[in-house]
Amino acid sequence: MPNIKFDTLSILVPVYNEEHTIQKILKRLLEIDLMNDIQKEIILVNDCSTDNSEAKIQAFIAQHPQASIQYYKHKKNQGKGGALHTGIAKATGDYLIIQDADLEYDPEEFNLLIEPVMNGEADIVYGSRFMGGKPHRILFFWHSIGNKWLTFLSNMFNNLNLTDMETCYKLFNTQMLQSLTLKEKRFGFEPEVTAKIARIPKIRIYEVGISYYGRTYAEGKKINWKDGFRAIYCIVKYGIFSK
Repeated sequence: MPNIKFDTLSILVPVYNEEHTIQKILKRLLEIDLMNDIQKEIILVNDCSTDNSEAKIQAFIAQHPQASIQYYKHKKNQGKGGALHTGIAKATGDYLIIQDADLEYDPEEFNLLIEPVMNGEADIVYGSRFMGGKPHRILFFWHSIGNKWLTFLSNMFNNLNLTDMETCYKLFNTQMLQSLTLKEKRFGFEPEVTAKIARIPKIRIYEVGISYYGRTYAEGKKINWKDGFRAIYCIVKYGIFSK
């Protein structure tokens, strides 16, 4: 096996009003076993939640004093991208992955993304909701069309052939990601980071199929059509004008 330095995985968890799911996802993150005895560093960034998320987080940390959990809180809401900027800056693991605080993605599948890196094949791995035979919840037609259209545009401007640019599950080499200057504070993070990662010389980007247990708006889903238009703007901005 190639000599890949991968001792610790930083797990970035942006939190905004997730009082009903945050303890569940943290419990699952502690329970998973990563391949090759890779250790976990959990980084929570509370983006100025207005519900009981902070109390739930603090209670969980108090109940698990031996766990490697870092907690940071924004005094002002900055958006998911802003929370990720904070988490990226604090990460010390060899690689990092993004885990939303809801239950739409299954952390048991981290190893699917880790394997191409451990095999010496990949630097970055995206978890695609649209490939492979993993289960996924059937939800919104126009969301799926929107995701595929945004991925198509991103691919066209960045010369890639991803199937799911907007996926939450992205496994990055930490130093590589920290070397980028990222600006987008909200849902423009996905197209911006994809565009900037794609320009790194000799970068090896892989994709693996993952499952997806999406939420409805009643269950707490936050992204909307305005975020889609912002994503289009960011694809053009970072795909053309920032070269």
